[in-house]
Amino acid sequence: MTTTGVTVRTLHEVPRIAAVADFFSDVWQTPRATPPYPAEVLHSLVHAGGAVHAAYTAAGDLCGAAVAVFGEPAARDVYSFVAAARTSDRGVGVAVKQAQREWALARGARTMRWTFDPLVARNARFNLVKLGAAGTEYLVDFYGPMADGLNEGDESDRLTVTWDLAAPRPPQEPPAPTGTVLATAPDGDPLARTDGATVWCRVPDDIVKLRAADPALALRWRRAVRDVFTAAFAEGRTATGLSRAGWYTLTREGTPA
Repeated sequence: MTTTGVTVRTLHEVPRIAAVADFFSDVWQTPRATPPYPAEVLHSLVHAGGAVHAAYTAAGDLCGAAVAVFGEPAARDVYSFVAAARTSDRGVGVAVKQAQREWALARGARTMRWTFDPLVARNARFNLVKLGAAGTEYLVDFYGPMADGLNEGDESDRLTVTWDLAAPRPPQEPPAPTGTVLATAPDGDPLARTDGATVWCRVPDDIVKLRAADPALALRWRRAVRDVFTAAFAEGRTATGLSRAGWYTLTREGTPA
């Protein structure tokens, strides 16, 4: 599959899979000797019926990768185990996810799920706005303590997203927040608002930089956002968008996103 100057391949060769393991080490800032996703594990997942997709530039440089495995057969669901792309290469993330989508649809899947850190705004916009997935489950400290260069010192809350592979929602910019202030953020500005039908929740501009500069403040953001999300999900809401200003849209079924 080739798109936007990027070629995406489904990998089977051990050396190429090993290069993907090194790529993930670089993204998560861990030594290549102790990768977060070892090559032998990735190769075993392929052998078990999963897939490793890798994106390459026109020059042949590895610039993105993703790993998918099948979930429960009755659910016709695929789980995207991990995905990453170089931020300097526009369009790589979409190319990799579309390759995963085509692979999954060809094997009878109808949905794909994965998790991500809900405080990472750029990933939220990619998942909810660009791909048209929805945040369907909030997981508190999902992995427990993490020791990689991106997450160390934080609690590993994750948002599960579900992507309708057959009919993803078209990209659309979420509405601006209105209504009553429900909570105040660690920076003193509103954290959450509601107009009665919709709840909005704000996240920091760049949690990765904030975590590196002030881990205690980043943790206060984590717990403040957690409180809003867990309450909203307990009311039957899902996350359907994130604005450029960093506001999540949390809606109930039947409420316009």
